Amino acid sequence: MTLVPACGTVGATTRNQLASEAIMALLFFGTDPNSGGGNCPAVWVDPDTAEGPELVLQGKVADAVTRAACSQDSPLADDEAVIRISVRMVDQIRRACDAAEAAGPQL
Repeated sequence: MTLVPACGTVGATTRNQLASEAIMALLFFGTDPNSGGGNCPAVWVDPDTAEGPELVLQGKVADAVTRAACSQDSPLADDEAVIRISVRMVDQIRRACDAAEAAGPQL
């Protein structure tokens, strides 16, 4: 079980724990402002990867036709997925990208 903020929440907050179990620290940048429920597109930055900060995105899993079209340009590895995120998420994604890029490995 994960703690999920209400949709439309915006801000950079750190998720550090689930109950008594420690999890990775992710910086939360927001959800789709037009989503109405708890299962909405969202964006985070993981500052603690070996190769530097990475974006973590939650979105709808793309359909088979979209995955096939994407695979023509970049075949999927077994641990990859194609997701769809509304353009309403551009502001949150841009802020997450800017934060990750500015901080580099020091985020």
